[in-house]
Amino acid sequence: MGKRDMKRIRSVFSLAHFCALLNLVIGFVMRMLYRIILCLVIPVCIGYLKFKQRFIRNGGKYLGRVLFAGQLYYYTWYLSRELRKLGWRADVLNWDSSPDSQKYYHGEDFKFTYTSVFDYIKQVVFYLRALMCYDVFHFSNAHGLSFGGVISCIISLLRLPPYTEIRLLKMLGKIIVYTNNGCLDGVSQTSMRSWSELGEEAICDICPWKDMPTVCSDERNLKWGKIRNSLADYQCILGGNRKDYNDDPRVHEVPEFYCLDPEFWHPDLIIPPRYKLSYTLDTVKIYHAVGNYKLRTDPKTQLNIKSTHIYLPLIERLKAEGYPVELIFAKDIPNKEVRYYQAQSDIVVDMLTYGWFGANVREAMMLGKPAICYLRPEWLESMHREIPDYVDELPVISATPDTIYGVMIDLISHPDKRKEIGQRSREFAVKWHSAKVGALRLDKIYRELLRGG
Repeated sequence: MGKRDMKRIRSVFSLAHFCALLNLVIGFVMRMLYRIILCLVIPVCIGYLKFKQRFIRNGGKYLGRVLFAGQLYYYTWYLSRELRKLGWRADVLNWDSSPDSQKYYHGEDFKFTYTSVFDYIKQVVFYLRALMCYDVFHFSNAHGLSFGGVISCIISLLRLPPYTEIRLLKMLGKIIVYTNNGCLDGVSQTSMRSWSELGEEAICDICPWKDMPTVCSDERNLKWGKIRNSLADYQCILGGNRKDYNDDPRVHEVPEFYCLDPEFWHPDLIIPPRYKLSYTLDTVKIYHAVGNYKLRTDPKTQLNIKSTHIYLPLIERLKAEGYPVELIFAKDIPNKEVRYYQAQSDIVVDMLTYGWFGANVREAMMLGKPAICYLRPEWLESMHREIPDYVDELPVISATPDTIYGVMIDLISHPDKRKEIGQRSREFAVKWHSAKVGALRLDKIYRELLRGG
């Protein structure tokens, strides 16, 4: 055997070739291991969890476990506290990384932070533990079927389809509930415009987001609606906007979800000195508020969906005509503080073109204040089919840009009428929007879903 042959033999058994061969063997073993995990371990685990859940649900008392994954104002906080009184394990996860949004929240059990790699690891661990610890996952807000940006980023880096972390919940037999939060949640701009228009101030025409496709567009809204409907087992909504993906048998009018604490918003709320307003007793105080004012208002025209551009000149007109009115205009005030200004008002005014109301009016009703907002007849009719008593008892005064002047004069001139509407508003809010009532409704919904209803 010559030297050349010896070199060839040595090269075959060199360290480099050995490492390459070892990597091939390890790669083969790992691929086989991944296949075993995917084809055997995961299905067995899923099957075991489903069997365990079915076994528990079919026998004896079932103590449910719900995670509110993501905040929607303060609703989930008060719901979770009342659900605990009914025997649920009910926790709130705040994964919102925006500092500006925190002023709308009243509490959480878990809060994700984003300052280091360790925070990201903790989020992954939390998600994996949540798979085992909860039966119901309740999400909220458009594009909010999520456990935060870190988990979504990991899913993307692994080249898995979007929302894989949510699809895994369904594979494990978990219940997914979702709460709708507004006009861009599953409904296109085109459909919103198809509702009865009000001249130049049609719903979308006064919204600065109409020309921002990264926030609101037909394509974006409908894409989200399709994903949302494919994943959620049950959806809560309030407002009757039933077009596109909101026209679905899994979407239900659930006013009780949008709940408040009757003691936190009490008509006899004590006002701290620094929040007290110095108006005379005969002054009729008109309260109007806009959250995220700069984002929601056109800087050139001052148009916004909250109708601020209507109320500002209207108050000046009423003053010029001799009516004793003053405007309390609140914008971007923390939610826990803004109630002190609401409580000192005589009339609360809200959107005049959208067709429904939001948290501002619900808070006003709980504080015993008369509230004005445009109530779209088509939406009321749609809601009446599902929650007739709610629509029949609703004390909110409906007005449009054309009728608001007369409605305001009527209320300003009749303090007894304001008082009577305020009393009915408080009773209505306690009946339909108190946290205790909300927990009873959600308890029933969750249990029916867990039983396969």
